[in-house]
Amino acid sequence: MTRKERILAYVTQNKTALTTAEIATALDILRNNVSKELNTLVREGHLQKISGRPVKYLLAKQTASSALVADQIQVERPTQDIFASMIGQKESLKNQIEQAKAAILYPPHGLNVLITGPTGSGKTYFANAMHQFASEQKMLKTKEFITFNCADYAHNPQLLMSHLFGYVKGAFTGADEDRDGLIQKADGGILFLDEVHRLPPEGQEMIFYFMDHGTYNRLGEIAKVHHADVRLICATTEDPESSLLKTFVRRIPIVIGMPQFEKRSVREQLALLKRLLTLEANRTKREIVVPEDVVKALLGSVTFGNVGQLKSNIQLVCAQGFLNSVEQTEQINLEFEQLPPNIKEGLSRLASDRVRLGKLAQLLEPVMVIVPDGEKPVIKESDRYELPYNLYEIIGNKAALLKEEGLDQSAINNFIMTDINVHLKSFYRDNKISRTEKNLNELVDQDTLRLTKEIIALLKRECNYHAGENFIYAMSLHLSSFIKRVQSGRPMREVSDDLVTMVKDYPADLKLAKLIKEKLEAHYDFLVPESEVYYLAVLLISLNSVPKHGKVGVVVAAHGNHTASSMVQVVTELLAVDNLSAFDMSLEMDPKEALKAIAQKVVQVDRGNGVLLLVDMGSLGTFSEKISALTDIKIKTIDMVTTAMVLEAARKTALIDSDLASVYAELREFNGYSRKVEEVPVDELKPRAILALCSTGKGTAEKIKQMIDEILTEHLIDDVCVLPLSVVGIKAQLKQIEEKYQLIATTGVADPKLGVPYISLEELFQGEVGKKRLVECLEQTETEHFETQTTKELAPDVTQEMAANYLEQYYTFINPKKIIHILWEYCTILEQEKKEKLTDTKRLAVVMHLGGMIERSLRNAPVSLTKKQALEMKEAPWAQAVKKADTYLETTLDLKLARAEEYYIIKLLETEAVKS
Repeated sequence: MTRKERILAYVTQNKTALTTAEIATALDILRNNVSKELNTLVREGHLQKISGRPVKYLLAKQTASSALVADQIQVERPTQDIFASMIGQKESLKNQIEQAKAAILYPPHGLNVLITGPTGSGKTYFANAMHQFASEQKMLKTKEFITFNCADYAHNPQLLMSHLFGYVKGAFTGADEDRDGLIQKADGGILFLDEVHRLPPEGQEMIFYFMDHGTYNRLGEIAKVHHADVRLICATTEDPESSLLKTFVRRIPIVIGMPQFEKRSVREQLALLKRLLTLEANRTKREIVVPEDVVKALLGSVTFGNVGQLKSNIQLVCAQGFLNSVEQTEQINLEFEQLPPNIKEGLSRLASDRVRLGKLAQLLEPVMVIVPDGEKPVIKESDRYELPYNLYEIIGNKAALLKEEGLDQSAINNFIMTDINVHLKSFYRDNKISRTEKNLNELVDQDTLRLTKEIIALLKRECNYHAGENFIYAMSLHLSSFIKRVQSGRPMREVSDDLVTMVKDYPADLKLAKLIKEKLEAHYDFLVPESEVYYLAVLLISLNSVPKHGKVGVVVAAHGNHTASSMVQVVTELLAVDNLSAFDMSLEMDPKEALKAIAQKVVQVDRGNGVLLLVDMGSLGTFSEKISALTDIKIKTIDMVTTAMVLEAARKTALIDSDLASVYAELREFNGYSRKVEEVPVDELKPRAILALCSTGKGTAEKIKQMIDEILTEHLIDDVCVLPLSVVGIKAQLKQIEEKYQLIATTGVADPKLGVPYISLEELFQGEVGKKRLVECLEQTETEHFETQTTKELAPDVTQEMAANYLEQYYTFINPKKIIHILWEYCTILEQEKKEKLTDTKRLAVVMHLGGMIERSLRNAPVSLTKKQALEMKEAPWAQAVKKADTYLETTLDLKLARAEEYYIIKLLETEAVKS
């Protein structure tokens, strides 16, 4: 029985109308293939379509009752929320969707949300979905979705604020009448602030005042007399902690992180590709035939723009396919040979990732056929990757016009492809170069950038040389590194005979290098050594012919959730390299697990010439030999990684003469692109740090970090970082931390006795007392040693009030005034069961931890527990007391707590002092 016959038989057996998805699941056939056969059966008259969402199919002979059936379907179809159609709703976006729903449904009017993630990861799409979900749930008084991109007016704060809040007549030149802003327009609904990090500080202050009070003033007014009920959804590509005011971030209780395209499963990546191709099939009303190698090239072509870049690339190749088959009416055939070079490269890029390629091979068929399904996108949105016009209509009209003028098909194709490529170039210009030049400004001084642009103009004028997109980045970094070497007095690199011989095979590039040498000598007024000519030539050759094999691979591994990924993303955007990979290691991760994961990354980036491992600290620096033994790949490791270090590694490994030993040796001498050469004492190289200790390193410690950060900001201190840590396993971490940081104070649940001041929780929560104590620590020199001051016991009611005030200031989901007596009783139960009195410090620490624990439970973000920790917990002296107190808390608050929380409370109670 053929596939079409099986589908027809299955529909015949069922008396109700069926969706494509239901048939695909029942018969275990790919949905696209089912859709294709269903459309064929409809055209042949065997089946009929029933309109609605989703489309359903019924036997054609049941036409007499089709209207009745359709009505029944409308009544019986269960309501399905908008997120059910989102790809990744059960995998990579599961937690994000739960967070979004919680924010929308939180009584009485929902919570404000910040969506973070790299460019093109779907922040705007997700915000639109949240708005539609809120509309479905009748949580909004108005259905209008107001959007505002803060970047549009970032250089004109007054205009930006007038757009948001409105203005009164006479507020500025041209303000001829009173006008409401977007906040008033969004009253009763949602305001989406994209690129919120571009809001000036005064704008952020006005926004968080509005979040707190619901009132605001228009530009030109003094009193805040206007009121609006608006939920805010903000989005940013930057790290909120560094790009937004802490007071602003603290008022947004839910932060939703959108994953990078490469972090999503292969199944999701393929599903996204199919959905985007289906959009193009609907636009053209034709089937799109996609061979396996084109699918792989498209998926591999996503390097920096995530889903947005995939969407843009698909639009381009479909436009090309449409042009090549403009005479046909049924199909668009996408052929690998006709793909643009940058998309073709995606195939070789994917081939280097053997794990991903293997998973994809299990899901792919030799040819994928995308059939128009007639469905409109479930989530409506407009984004920067969407063409502002109907490209297919333009292609069709131009092709017909040119044909009438007598041009042959080849000439028509060449003519129209010029127009199509405009889209690709504008995409790169708008979404890559402007952002990467901004990033480059932070690494290379303006003089070097200006000189690089002059070199580009010189080469074009003298030799008609057309610099590629990577030229300005690669050349400016090279020049900056060269000038830094000259100014520091370090000897110039020697040139090997092999390198001289190789460069002489490229006379044109050697000629360009000599022109650049003359330009450098004129600009800097010193002689540039002849050896630099050969290295400039190597750079020029590499920019024109980057090798696909034999390059040195680079893996960046660092502690934190996004540290390594962020560095690699910046460098990939700047240099468009394909030999970098990132590994983010949480502080709680088992080193054995990290070793295995990094080994996989090493295998992925290996091109046969070894791999450079760039790490930040700790156990990561000891992995070289173990990874070499596991993978049989040569490894070199450099610690204290920075973004500049990753940039230099990427730049050097892209050169055609690079090898692991030489790259490693040169990076060992690298200390940034800054041209200031100063002798700095070794001790001063370490950043100053304050330890914040709690049982998990998350709840109380993170809140202590917020408090201290605010004090540091208030006193204009920006060279001190606060490290939230867990007392669990701190002995193993202290040595690593002391190697990297200059510790100036500790605070939290225990004094680790490090010879620096310890600020107890009581002191810290006493407002000015804690502030004064902290500032005193900062004013001391690092050579002094301190004795820990003992804080006197405080009256229980005073301590309870402190805890309530703290909870109110830093937690969102709990009402401290109502819950504090329950948390206090929890501590009393512990004392009664163990027959041991808790100190004020310990009681405060427990209460603060419980606040974080309840929030984690409400947000469905529990901490984890290893098997070893579970066994430890059973034998702990405090285990029974904690179990009984937890039962009381669960019963009183009707709350289910994660078992892992018990372990961290026990460890907190067992902690007295941690010794190094």
